[in-house]
Amino acid sequence: MSKLYLEKINKSYRIGETVHAVKGISLSFDECGLVSIIGPSGCGKTTLLNIIGGLDRYDEGNLSVDGNSTKEYSDADWDAYRSSCIGFVFQNYNLIPHLSVLQNVELAMSFSGVGVEEKKRKAEEALRKVGLESMMEKRPNQLSGGQAQRVAIARALVNDPDIILADEPTGALDSGTGLRVMEILKEISKTKLVIMVTHNIDLAKDYSTRMIELLDGEVVADDCLVEDKSTLDKRKSSKKLESKKCFMSPLVAFTLSFQNILMKKSRTFFTALAGGIGIIGVALVLALSGGLSSYMGGMQSDALSGYPITITTELENAPNGTKPDYVRYPDADVLYKDDESEYTTPHTNVLTQEYLDYIADIENVLPGSANAIAYSRGIRLNLINLVPEKRVVDNQFITSNVDKEVGVMGMGSTYMQVMPEHTDFLMAQYDLIGEESRLPSKENEVLLVVDEYNQMDVDFFNKLGISNSINEYKLTDFVGSAIAKVIPNDEFFTEKDGLYPIPDTKDYDRLAESSDGIYLTVVGILRPKANAAGNYFNEGVVCTTALTKWVQSQAETSKVALEQAAVDYDIHTGQPFEDDEARAKQMRRIGVDPMPTSIDIYSVNFNANDMIMLYLDVWNAGKTENEQVVYTNNATTLTSVTGSLISSVYYALIIFACISLAVSGLMIAIITYVSVVERTKEIGILRSIGARKRDITNVFEAEALIIGFIAGAIGIFISAVLIIPINAIILQTAGVANIASLGPVQIILLLLGSMTLTLVAGFIPARLAAKKDPVTALRTLE
Repeated sequence: MSKLYLEKINKSYRIGETVHAVKGISLSFDECGLVSIIGPSGCGKTTLLNIIGGLDRYDEGNLSVDGNSTKEYSDADWDAYRSSCIGFVFQNYNLIPHLSVLQNVELAMSFSGVGVEEKKRKAEEALRKVGLESMMEKRPNQLSGGQAQRVAIARALVNDPDIILADEPTGALDSGTGLRVMEILKEISKTKLVIMVTHNIDLAKDYSTRMIELLDGEVVADDCLVEDKSTLDKRKSSKKLESKKCFMSPLVAFTLSFQNILMKKSRTFFTALAGGIGIIGVALVLALSGGLSSYMGGMQSDALSGYPITITTELENAPNGTKPDYVRYPDADVLYKDDESEYTTPHTNVLTQEYLDYIADIENVLPGSANAIAYSRGIRLNLINLVPEKRVVDNQFITSNVDKEVGVMGMGSTYMQVMPEHTDFLMAQYDLIGEESRLPSKENEVLLVVDEYNQMDVDFFNKLGISNSINEYKLTDFVGSAIAKVIPNDEFFTEKDGLYPIPDTKDYDRLAESSDGIYLTVVGILRPKANAAGNYFNEGVVCTTALTKWVQSQAETSKVALEQAAVDYDIHTGQPFEDDEARAKQMRRIGVDPMPTSIDIYSVNFNANDMIMLYLDVWNAGKTENEQVVYTNNATTLTSVTGSLISSVYYALIIFACISLAVSGLMIAIITYVSVVERTKEIGILRSIGARKRDITNVFEAEALIIGFIAGAIGIFISAVLIIPINAIILQTAGVANIASLGPVQIILLLLGSMTLTLVAGFIPARLAAKKDPVTALRTLE
């Protein structure tokens, strides 16, 4: 059986007019021998060779290989055919210039699943056969013409194909080198079929076993030049074209592209720099938006520290939904009279343990939404200072921040505040100052809070018994020192004529010297940060929740509390209460009622503020008006104004980023297309040795990914450099430090984004490369 059989093969081209390159050719080829196809230029020799090699497709007829028809071959079948059965040797060698000699030969095995080590071994062996073992690491431009042609022959042989197709293999060589190449081809023809196209009739006669002459696309002569074929190896090849699909590994695709990039370092750098312009824009947007987001988040958190969502037991005027629907900003000549009582209803919030549990569950249902949940309690804290002769007794109310009932420091004067259990929010607004200053952890440990000038109100010093003329102290005078004593109810209030009056001055020494009580020791001093938008604490003392629990536990079982619960008059004065609300207040003060008087919820940001309000609304759903708990949101106006500002800034940054991305994508698409044009011949070479269209796409997508990585790295580096003066300018003009910054996560995202962008941008040029006709591509000049 013939190795190849061509039956009435026809091939035409339409180049303005129809050109019939091959006309009804029928030929058969044996297992081995050197067959020369001769004829004048344009007679169809190369077209016939390309049809045999699967680079070009016949229009009519049939090509059979080992008795198998190729009529129904798919692109993948032709790729497998060229990879395993055909070895091409071209007149112009067609070596890839950015690969070494060894890599050029290895490339032919990159589509057949050969392992890395085996591929290298076979390539070295093939180069040794053609006498180029010393040239393996050189580049094609470092070789002579004869050496380059021998590399091409080694590449053709390395996959051990059954058929070698040589198109003018000596056409670019001098006569001496040409004869050496012919000797190699003649040796190969003893075991393989070698089909050679040539204009050199003398060489064909000297080395061929058969000559086929073409004229105008037809066979005009077919002569056997070897009468005694016993010198040829007649063994039948057991190798058949396998249906196994060939493919190029991602490593090979990246190697081809990377080697090409290395040969064009300067151009690659400048093209990547151009592509990196968009990345610079995106990086700066990320740097600014990240820093701005952090700054705005901190600003929101600081701002909301002064505008909590407040729930209080005090009487509230709640909207009843009947407010008239007036037109905002009317143009009419009209003035309305407004009566708020018509659309508000007096409401008292009843706080139950179930509701307190619901509030506490905010941290589980909406994790990270609240900086702090603070409770104000109406219970009194019985205090006495520790300075003899200047003792002052004070009934302080323990508050979460600013007690709405008692007032602020210096105006009715409450200064005992409770530290939130989660201190991250607190320490974002305050600094601990003074040597060995720290946060309290025990019931007897407290903090002092000073203002930005390290000042505290003179009234506070007076209550501590410090009423001298000295105006300046050291922080270490207070850190580690006890400043007051907390007295239990049963010790503080003693019965006199059935009442429990507030102690007078003659009781002060007794209270100070009693064995009961807790001495409050200062363990740290808090000062608001320079950039804090609001102050969570007033100047004064901050205690722990452990102290409030101790005060509550001893108060609710004290004699004065039990007595107050049993009578309907003020246990201190004997006077009747004005109303039920006045009695309720006294019950809380004395410790009978453990429920808080108000709850302040400090949101992390404006979005969290809205989520918390929605959560509170869920509690009221389906409940009667009296059962509902009404809250006030003091940040409504602030939320609206600041939210609009933040949205505007973010949208502006997003638009800028999109423009930068579009510019970057366009640059990468242009760069990839230019590379496709430059590497057209390489596309033809790859297709001739078995590369699929998908493999060609992968090569250029790999190049796009590499350029994308380089562009991303350049963009990130330049952005990091630009961030330094940007931060300096913003610090100088706005007083905000380090507003722009790039973190590791952002850097990784930028690199991945740059590579993804280049992959998308390079897709169309890569597909265009894959669709190039391999025969046309091979004819492209370098």
